[in-house]
Amino acid sequence: MAIKKYKPTTPGRRGMTVTDYSVLSKVEPERSLLEPMKHKSGRNNTGRITVRHHGGGNRTKYRVIDFKRKKIDMPAEVKTLEYDPNRSAFIALIQYEDGTKSYIIAPHGLAVGDVVVSGVHADIKPGNCLPFANIPVGTIIHNVELYPGKGAQLVRSAGNQAQLMAKENGYALVRLPSGEMRNIPLNCVATIGQVSNIDHENVNIGKAGRKRHLGWRPTVRGSVMNPCDHPHGGGEGKSPVGRPSPVTPWGKPTMGYKTRKKHNRSDKFIVKRAEKR
Repeated sequence: MAIKKYKPTTPGRRGMTVTDYSVLSKVEPERSLLEPMKHKSGRNNTGRITVRHHGGGNRTKYRVIDFKRKKIDMPAEVKTLEYDPNRSAFIALIQYEDGTKSYIIAPHGLAVGDVVVSGVHADIKPGNCLPFANIPVGTIIHNVELYPGKGAQLVRSAGNQAQLMAKENGYALVRLPSGEMRNIPLNCVATIGQVSNIDHENVNIGKAGRKRHLGWRPTVRGSVMNPCDHPHGGGEGKSPVGRPSPVTPWGKPTMGYKTRKKHNRSDKFIVKRAEKR
């Protein structure tokens, strides 16, 4: 997938890049797999803003993605490759032999007309879904399941990939995109291949308005606020933070402060922590 550039006809166009969507099918989304999606603008059930800088943006409908792939040993033909406004990866509309349609995360290299299948006897090719017990060591995978039958939870965003490193004692050792090494039960499933839209990380937004279209509201640095609005505020010119570590607007430590619970259930499955960047 290529990156598309524009001539600098305006300041917003200068440096702005977009993904080249020429490989996608020029069709409307499958109506039976659409659901309405109400934007909450960062508010919880009591109406308080719990996530700042969210709001606005283009209206979108949710595409129902099949993360479980429960139709075992039933081939499905790829009908279309489509854009999904709710995720960075592309999605593929597949139709099973019994006529059922569903959306899946499209792996890199998948094309219209290809056939994908889920099951222990599936071939090792992009788009096929197998249990870890039937995937060869060293295979590149995505859509990784953590608990049998729950559906894919890890490695779902554009360009991501994990690798199966080993299998022993009923667990598969998987290297995640972050560098973390994690044990996952062998009866969990994963999809072969790398997630599509691998150039997503190279896209330059280019202008503030495009960020607003995505539903992001302006973010103001605490250091340019007044002392009454933020602990970092006040002072003449560009003043330092003035305390041992940076804090949130409410005084809680941030930027390196560990928030993970001491007794997390899944800690015992982590063999090696994520690499520091």
